Amino acid sequence: MAFVPAYLKLTEGELKEKVKQAFELQEKCMLCPRECGAERGKGQKGACRALNTAKIASYGPHFGEERPLVGTHGSGTIFFSYCNLECIFCQNCDISWAGYGQEVSTQELAEIMLKLQKRGCHNINLVTPTHYVPQILEALFTARKRGLSLPLVYNCGGYESVETLKILDGVIDIYMPDVKYDDPEIAQRLSGVKDYPQRVKEALKEMHRQVGDLQVDEEGIAKRGLIIRHLVLPEDFAGTEKIMRFIAEELSPQSFVNIMRQYHPVHKAWDYPPLNRSVTRHEYERALEVAEKVGITPRS
Repeated sequence: MAFVPAYLKLTEGELKEKVKQAFELQEKCMLCPRECGAERGKGQKGACRALNTAKIASYGPHFGEERPLVGTHGSGTIFFSYCNLECIFCQNCDISWAGYGQEVSTQELAEIMLKLQKRGCHNINLVTPTHYVPQILEALFTARKRGLSLPLVYNCGGYESVETLKILDGVIDIYMPDVKYDDPEIAQRLSGVKDYPQRVKEALKEMHRQVGDLQVDEEGIAKRGLIIRHLVLPEDFAGTEKIMRFIAEELSPQSFVNIMRQYHPVHKAWDYPPLNRSVTRHEYERALEVAEKVGITPRS
């Protein structure tokens, strides 16, 4: 049976209602757990520094993502400017902190999605989308009418509101959150949000409820499900074992988990020892060991 993206199963009225609900959440912005209340439609910037118009840094086929997303033609990534986190080691700080990029209307965003489909990409990969959920849904409404039929990937930092995620139920095919920390104090110190561990666990449960474990086609291309990313940090600042245990016991031991080694100091990390150095081979191998100990098989 041919795969049909979730959003194509919605009626026009159902999708329009989701657009309405998302914009209502943004009026006095409650889209993410910061709940900053910014009136973005009146020119007030949110805690994420975003306004009411989507801003993107770049888009195109991307071959550096997980293998089930990349396939042979790449993942159709759209990199959104700004972020609801303040990670001191962000490797895309020019985008997430400085807001590099250009504003696009929802019509232009719809056109970008269709261009990526025409180029043969396997999916539409929305990178750091949380603060632009209303604009993305409005663009999707247009793109769907014009023939968009690729799976949607919600590629986020994990700091998500369950209320917003419920609006996305029946729209997103593949969730791909980071799971950064287990310790609230470390989360506050490194990303400016003390409640990150609680919020990311709530979000993971809701994402898994919606889409389940990752499903791929006969060619190994992802069609639906949850992909979890976890970046190993020096001296186990991320709390890898506790995170893996949560995934195995409260989500699924069959979860697709990418335990990533690529941490290296950038942005403000030089001022925060031990984050002023890269992860050692021993630290990475230890992370793999503790994942396997609790029943998680790391993948990439």
